[in-house]
Amino acid sequence: MEGSAARTWPPLAHFVAAEERLGAWALTRGPYVAGLYEFLRFGVKQAWACLFGGLICALLITSYLFYTEDAGVSRYDALTLAVVGIQIALLWLRMETWEEAKVIALYHGVGTIMEVFKTAVGSWVYPEASVLRLAGVPLFTGFLYASIGSYIARVWRLFDFRFTRHPPLRLTLPLAGAIYLNFFTHHVMWDMRLPLMALSGLLFGRTTVYFKIWHVHRRMPLVIGFLLVTLFIWIAENIGTASRIWLYPNQHAAWAMVAWGKFGSWYLLMIVSYVLVTLVSRPRDIRWSARGEGQPVDVGRDRIERAQFR
Repeated sequence: MEGSAARTWPPLAHFVAAEERLGAWALTRGPYVAGLYEFLRFGVKQAWACLFGGLICALLITSYLFYTEDAGVSRYDALTLAVVGIQIALLWLRMETWEEAKVIALYHGVGTIMEVFKTAVGSWVYPEASVLRLAGVPLFTGFLYASIGSYIARVWRLFDFRFTRHPPLRLTLPLAGAIYLNFFTHHVMWDMRLPLMALSGLLFGRTTVYFKIWHVHRRMPLVIGFLLVTLFIWIAENIGTASRIWLYPNQHAAWAMVAWGKFGSWYLLMIVSYVLVTLVSRPRDIRWSARGEGQPVDVGRDRIERAQFR
């Protein structure tokens, strides 16, 4: 299981042998079947990476459809208790690593501070009552932010991320700090979102991420990955507002789709999440030794997709 995700998440070890047999069968059926298998494998890995966020989205929808006012505990408090229970269960079942839990805890604090400020200035509201709250913000909300960091940390391991031309932490960390600060300061001074987006493009525009679905590393511009993750965050935000967990000012009378203008805000927040994860999972260059010797060598871009990474 060298290099396998099962080394990080022991529950996956039970599926390794069956997966290897299925993969070997797909290879014998030709390139189209093998390609379909790799596509399905990609989807399964993504679903596993979304485990924490997916469970939270399921809770939001279920609570909206089935929770009743006479339950004895407010919906927000029930969500807080449920999310904490999920967090404990994932750690106990070893479906989440303590390293990921550190990212979640860090981002929970970062997200809660911003939530307290944003609700205070009226950017959005939590319309229902609850006991487990801080300055009007239900305590489960920090986990909504933390689910983004959880996803990035998990997908990083599952796809064995490697990079070329990744900017150093001494540049990305100040960018993340400036983005986070701007979420507060733009209420009283010039909004720096557009310059910060341009700066993120300048820093990450030349970066390529290499991700391993099966036997080889595929490649994609990292900025494209950022945009795809942001799209799914925006979809999740629509789920949250449609289930009336929080509401923007224009959604009080009737629900309306979250404005596309929020896409840029979520893109920047995703950059903050990504940089926080790099504090735990440091970016590694894409390297490979053709001879299997002790000292790895850089691989040219044209050879990477043909190489077998082990």
